Amino acid sequence: MVDPLADSLAGPLLRVENLVRRFGGIVATDNLSLDVAPGELHAIIGPNGAGKTTLIHQISGLAQPDSGRILFHGEDVTDLPMHERARRGLVRSFQITSILPRFSTLENVALALQAHSGSSFRFFGNAATEKPLNDAAMALLARFGLAARAAVPAGLMSHGEKRQLELAIALAAQPKLLLLDEPLAGTSHDESHRLIATLQELRRELPIVLIEHDMDAVFALADRVSVLVYGRIIASGSPQSVRDNAEVRAAYLGEEAA
Repeated sequence: MVDPLADSLAGPLLRVENLVRRFGGIVATDNLSLDVAPGELHAIIGPNGAGKTTLIHQISGLAQPDSGRILFHGEDVTDLPMHERARRGLVRSFQITSILPRFSTLENVALALQAHSGSSFRFFGNAATEKPLNDAAMALLARFGLAARAAVPAGLMSHGEKRQLELAIALAAQPKLLLLDEPLAGTSHDESHRLIATLQELRRELPIVLIEHDMDAVFALADRVSVLVYGRIIASGSPQSVRDNAEVRAAYLGEEAA
């Protein structure tokens, strides 16, 4: 569980300083700085094309900035590849579900646990001999309401179930900070409610950076909201202060904030 007192005494868990990323003549990330405090769910919102996913790519290590730096737990990780950042606890999920569709839900999580532990892939040889691995995977599936779907090929599950599975896979890496890129995208009304409830539980355990277009989810979940427009943060603060910000309303929220 997150310790609020410890969090209040600690510095930022993640700090992004003066990040710049260009694609030809387009500046996708424009001298951007932000931080994420321990125990915080920090939501990043903005219109399509604002640079949100490009920012997450840079934080996670999938893309490199042209300039600026990224500090995680005080360590400069700007030049580290994605797998090294994940090993340090900086873990992301993707806007497009990134599961292994022909493998069962259990196998997807078990393989993620194996990859994190650095063990060999003996799982493929004889899954029955991997009881500790399977037990740990089943515990994660149960947590996300997927235990009854353990043997089902992941590609046959509903979109919402795949999103829950992706969160289970992310947690298998034992994150210290979780980067979520539009986890509610494409979900039905009921699926989105289940995912919001899941995120409410997760935010009590670890800090989260959340990119999301569902404003009801953002304002229900976030401790802090940053608004990204044309690669720049135009406002950052509590959900209510962002909702009330005239520049944000004009640039993005519009009537949604009414």
